[in-house]
Amino acid sequence: MTYYGSKELADAFRTVRNNTIQIAEEIPEAQYGFRAAPACRSVAETLVHIAVGTRVSEQVHLAERLHTLVGFDFFALMSTLAAEEQTPRSKAQIVDLLRTEGEKFAQALGGVSEAFLAERVEFPAGVTPPSKSRFEMLLGVKEHEMHHRGQLMVVERMLGITPHLTRRMQEHTAAMRAAAGN
Repeated sequence: MTYYGSKELADAFRTVRNNTIQIAEEIPEAQYGFRAAPACRSVAETLVHIAVGTRVSEQVHLAERLHTLVGFDFFALMSTLAAEEQTPRSKAQIVDLLRTEGEKFAQALGGVSEAFLAERVEFPAGVTPPSKSRFEMLLGVKEHEMHHRGQLMVVERMLGITPHLTRRMQEHTAAMRAAAGN
């Protein structure tokens, strides 16, 4: 028995995705073209990148169930996803994409077995480590999203928005101080 299996993986991914959606909802649509620096993705591009980023793992682990990435055309898949980032979408369409792609991925995660999560996937020569478990690779999807969500939280600060997680912590701290009489 493991303490962190497919159900926990799916639940944790949903938590991360819901926080990303809240950020997407809080940034005004007029700011979706904002870039923190010229070479950075815009808010809209970053959100779409997050939304469709799950498709890499869906292809590798769920559609093809690859046991090796030797010969896998990662760059062709990434090119397709990069084109998605450039497709014009409204804020409502981007939020919907985050919701639908996220829930589709979470449902798929929740249905895999421990044996599936334990399988190893081999990397091409020269990549360290030479292989990883599917669990580690699928956990990386959540980590990737959290990385980009951190970028979006900095963008929120640049736009004068206090991120919801910060507001929540401030409210909790204020409530604790009030209860303690401070």
